[in-house]
Amino acid sequence: MRVYIPLTLSGLARLHNAREIAPAPLTAYAVTPALREWYLSGNEEELEYAALSRAAVASLRLVATELGVARRRVVVAAEVPDGVAFADPDMALTGEALGEVRLTEAVPLVWLAALHVDAEDAAEAVAAAADAVGAADQGDDDARFVVDGAADHELLWYGVQELDQLL
Repeated sequence: MRVYIPLTLSGLARLHNAREIAPAPLTAYAVTPALREWYLSGNEEELEYAALSRAAVASLRLVATELGVARRRVVVAAEVPDGVAFADPDMALTGEALGEVRLTEAVPLVWLAALHVDAEDAAEAVAAAADAVGAADQGDDDARFVVDGAADHELLWYGVQELDQLL
């Protein structure tokens, strides 16, 4: 199953050093039955993009908690074996965790398929969005507009072999 794991640049550095994303359980995003139902007319590529986008917002929440590091969203795509990712059907019904899955194992480097990272020119928009994400989650429309500004910056795609250059 393809999953999208939200990280930050410091999380990417930890992945580089440890050669895995750990410890489990980990939160990730995937094309779950609830996400598929929510996107009634979406094809597989659109569903994957929706899961990636949800992981990007989760990465933004992680960025909001880190101080003193570059403010860029990071999402790691991985292919995990059957039985590693589980969706909580009760959470999916609330809409809050649409596409969210729990990974029961650490994710080794060999499972990674791609890295998605903001370009450097997105840092200002991502920093503003990270500062606003809490208020946006509470329903503040102005803050939601700022958070959506970060979403206007597409994450760049990198091959796993480019991890060293990203850092």
